[in-house]
Amino acid sequence: MNAVVDVRGLVKHFGRFVALDGLDLSVAPGEVAGFLGPNGAGKSTTIRILLGLLRRDAGEVRLFGHDPHRDAVAVHRRLAYVPGDVTLWPHLTGGECIDLLLALRGRQAAAAASRAELIERFDLDPSKRAQTYSKGNRQKVALIAALCTDTDLLVLDEPTSGLDPLMTREFTLAVRERASRGAAVLMSSHLLSEVEELCSTVTIIRDGATVLAGPLDQLRHLRRSSVRVSAAAAGPETLAGVDGVHDLSRDGESLVFTVDAAALGDVLSRLAALDPSSVSITPPSLEDLFLQTYGVGAP
Repeated sequence: MNAVVDVRGLVKHFGRFVALDGLDLSVAPGEVAGFLGPNGAGKSTTIRILLGLLRRDAGEVRLFGHDPHRDAVAVHRRLAYVPGDVTLWPHLTGGECIDLLLALRGRQAAAAASRAELIERFDLDPSKRAQTYSKGNRQKVALIAALCTDTDLLVLDEPTSGLDPLMTREFTLAVRERASRGAAVLMSSHLLSEVEELCSTVTIIRDGATVLAGPLDQLRHLRRSSVRVSAAAAGPETLAGVDGVHDLSRDGESLVFTVDAAALGDVLSRLAALDPSSVSITPPSLEDLFLQTYGVGAP
């Protein structure tokens, strides 16, 4: 299946500063891809190049097989973009802002039913002027305009900024619905829990280059799971010297340790012989992977 977003070896300089240094990124139809990195890692520069707002200095960038800078019209007809800080026309109502955004893409008539549904789901009063809206309500306007049409690509840059937990949940459901209908979704976020819940793949970048990418379930194996075992006969000596077991210690009546993915089966076999009363295994989280990638708190 051809990738909707296909970025290979992307390079971008601002004077002597290297913003992007050989970055790779791919998003397939129906995939929700998390795009992660701290401030200054190159996420916003990458998104601006994808939108055709900046020229690349080297590498390949294709959206739907097109160069987004040279073929901007063809590309923008098939995508929707939501920034993390939305600015609206202050004297228009929220509804008028949505209609104008849709009209600019020639989608106003086709989106009428979905527009009404999403306005209700996101609890937006479309009759109020945009200048009276809170940050969260401005965000809702952009999200409704982006989600109410069957675009082939959603580019979301900190999309839930300013939303309360209930509206964030509605956002998650709406994005899943769009992905289930074949849309590719690229989402940049600092909320790792949000990415972990919604995204099937992640790309983590550092200093303008891709350092970790792939399906989230597979990437978890790069990090150790935490294990807690309660068994009368279990002591640190039970697993002492076993390959793949780390940080072994007692915590009251429990034995706690971390274990490499490759050693988990062997460790569970050894624990079964101890007749444990309880065993809990906590797989690595996206936060663990992120911190490991950046060398913070990794074992």
